[in-house]
Amino acid sequence: MQKNPFELLKTSEKSKARLGKLTTAHGVVNTPIFMPVGTAATVKGVMPRDLKEMQAEIILANTYHLYLRPGTDVIATAGGVQKFSGFNGPMLTDSGGFQVWSLKDLRKIKKDGVEFRSHLDGSKHFFSPASVMKAQREIGADIIMAFDECTPYPSTLEEAKHSLAYTERWTREAMEWLKENPPLHGYPQYFFGIVQGGMHKELRAKAIETLKELSPDGYALGGLSVGEPPEVMYEIADFCTDLLPQDRARYVMGVGTPWNLLELILRGVDMCDCVMPSRNARNGMLFTSQGVLRYKAGRYARIVDEAPDPECSCYTCRNFSKAYLRHLFQAGEMLGMTLATIHNLHFYLELMRRAKQKIAEGVFEEWALEQIPILQRDIP
Repeated sequence: MQKNPFELLKTSEKSKARLGKLTTAHGVVNTPIFMPVGTAATVKGVMPRDLKEMQAEIILANTYHLYLRPGTDVIATAGGVQKFSGFNGPMLTDSGGFQVWSLKDLRKIKKDGVEFRSHLDGSKHFFSPASVMKAQREIGADIIMAFDECTPYPSTLEEAKHSLAYTERWTREAMEWLKENPPLHGYPQYFFGIVQGGMHKELRAKAIETLKELSPDGYALGGLSVGEPPEVMYEIADFCTDLLPQDRARYVMGVGTPWNLLELILRGVDMCDCVMPSRNARNGMLFTSQGVLRYKAGRYARIVDEAPDPECSCYTCRNFSKAYLRHLFQAGEMLGMTLATIHNLHFYLELMRRAKQKIAEGVFEEWALEQIPILQRDIP
């Protein structure tokens, strides 16, 4: 059995906030951490050198999309996703379970997997626990995820129970397959199990107990941020982290805003990912130290002497004004989307660096509760 990659360094005395270290073949990830999403082995709108400059410690790619194109065999031939993409740091691949959920009109769930039609050309495919693990072996990410069914919201207890049964069965099958099929690229891959169960605490508890018996390398909370109120998400995450092992990394999938991240860190979460910083940047929204800035607004057309975020040290804020960013958006220039994405990703990663510093200093709770309302407000 391979060594646990996660080391817990400190837990706050005032909350469940934690400092940790996740060691992979491609580098060390210091937690709590936010993972930029690079669905197709690229973070949309930025280059690997931008990610290096903003000190992104780990990024996420998507098995479903890479399976469809270019094909995981192509990535395997290249020597793994780091060599293929030019990002030489740690990477995580999700399993495609969320895409199966979100593309519900194109798929049919069966006992042994999911039959689906490609959103690209309508071709028919089948994902099983074994085929998804094989794809992730070929991709070669440092952290690979269980194949799960994302329980929809809302769901009855019976619906969530039925959904969880798929995830538990598929997780067992995935782990059995991995035992018989070692990594392909000469370095370890760590397997994270996914806790499902909807918003039903008794099912979440059952899912965690089942995973503890299987002893994966890390634990993820799936099926959150799927339409439930934020308070419910926080409550379920808080409930689950009380039950999860202390010595394993905890990852909440697909979340969220900067204030979501701080709330989840308070509740003992180590890792998060979301498309929000890059997607919202392309649509005219920046997250800043002063609140949410909608930079495409006409009121910024002549603000030529003020950075998008005066307190930010990213490439965008060091060199460009609100007026220039708005101009690029209005002109449909790709550079505008790139500069906005650089800022938002830098802002998220800097927020995590500050969170780690505040946990180390023993003042995270006071700082986080002061920051959360500021981060949420709209800048006039």
